[in-house]
Amino acid sequence: MALSQSLQQKLLQKLSPQQIQLMKLLQVPTANLETRIKEELEENPALELEDEKHDENADELKDEFSENGEEEYEDKDGSEDEYDNIDVSEYVREGDDDVGDYKLRDDNYPEEDEGRQLPFKTETSFYEMLIDQLGLLKLEEKDQAIAEQIVGSIDEDGYLRRETSAIVDDLAFRQNINATPEEVESIIKRIQQFDPPGVAARDLQECLLIQLIRNKEEGKQVDMAVKAISKYFDEFTKKHYEKIQRGLNIDDDQLKEVMQQIIRLNPKPGGNVGEINKAESYVVPDFFILNNAGKLELTLNSRNAPELRISEGYRDMLKEYDRGSKKDKRQKEAVLFIKQKIDAAKWFIDAIKQRQHTLLSTMNAIMEHQYNFFLTGDETELRPMILKDIAEKTNLDISTVSRVANSKFVQTEFGTYRLKFFFSESLSTDSGEEVSTREVKKILSDLIEGEDKKHPLSDERLTELLQEKGYNIARRTVAKYREQLNIPVARLRKEL
Repeated sequence: MALSQSLQQKLLQKLSPQQIQLMKLLQVPTANLETRIKEELEENPALELEDEKHDENADELKDEFSENGEEEYEDKDGSEDEYDNIDVSEYVREGDDDVGDYKLRDDNYPEEDEGRQLPFKTETSFYEMLIDQLGLLKLEEKDQAIAEQIVGSIDEDGYLRRETSAIVDDLAFRQNINATPEEVESIIKRIQQFDPPGVAARDLQECLLIQLIRNKEEGKQVDMAVKAISKYFDEFTKKHYEKIQRGLNIDDDQLKEVMQQIIRLNPKPGGNVGEINKAESYVVPDFFILNNAGKLELTLNSRNAPELRISEGYRDMLKEYDRGSKKDKRQKEAVLFIKQKIDAAKWFIDAIKQRQHTLLSTMNAIMEHQYNFFLTGDETELRPMILKDIAEKTNLDISTVSRVANSKFVQTEFGTYRLKFFFSESLSTDSGEEVSTREVKKILSDLIEGEDKKHPLSDERLTELLQEKGYNIARRTVAKYREQLNIPVARLRKEL
């Protein structure tokens, strides 16, 4: 194939490094922002916090500008022209505070939230708790290694999902320990006596049985519950109570007591211990909304406004270089390094300031759109709202609004909510009014919560009740909303 040349015209869209940095910072929640800032402070010596008074790196670089530092310097890779035209005038203008006092703090962020008490979590993890209990067993060196392998194989819910044969293979290949399945099973049985009850079970049935056996002293009903789980576990999961009652040959009252014994058990023994319980992990709110005599006031968490600035030591070095007459290559190389770091610091501070502005404008638009909810806390007051609505109000891109809403929280007097909570599609009523699907889900949840548990409402009946309230909704939509609310079907909601 012959080679040829041609001219082509293309239109490309590229993101600058500053834009990429801003997008990444927008996604960082307040709880992780301090870590991100610390990383930047470690990487860039020209950036410092307001309370920092001394910079060791700056002192080291000052040697480059001293009278005694004018020794000969051999140019290794660079050319003569690389250092000839260095302009530092924009960095050293007298009376210009653009560099030295390049701060973030201003009067728009009240100091009152500085003393706001935010939770600080310190706890022992689920794994550490099991290891501590393991130390109470008197085990030989081999059995200790087997036990540690088993504990390390327990998942976040407290279950041992790996097969015994797989644990034997792990011990053989990774630790060069020859163990038999019987030895592993023996250690598993001992670990199953640990707290919380039910830990190291292989499945839900074994987990419930371990907990019931621990409660044997509570009487006859526990023995019945053990038989129910052992022989009729499939019927129990499907709530076929009649089959269990016939199989155990017990009356209605006895069946109710047996079910009460089982319902009290914990299906996820590791779910409520230590760091594993992610559902109850605290969150640091990014915004605070207060109701001041009927007027909503929005403030940004003060952690989003750190007091960053450009190092004064670095600016002084540029001034010293600008005043000097003799400039060797070593000094010029140091100046290029300083300029690069100062520019990076200014870009980072600009990104933080832009992040604050974007967060506030987006949250303010959400607050204005859902004003009635923030006044009352009533979910039925939520209006339909999609990302496009907020993007149009703030003149931001939809992807930018999505980044803000994805991992941010707002604290109100009614609780702390994820911003995504306020976004929902619309649904039409008989009168033609558009309402939020969140409102429909709330009414659906209330209907199910208030139903007779002995005769729970079917999806068809729920559809009829919602239609009677004026909502045009199909049965399949009701089923979809019920699943989104993690509510089981009517048969599984039935109680004795």
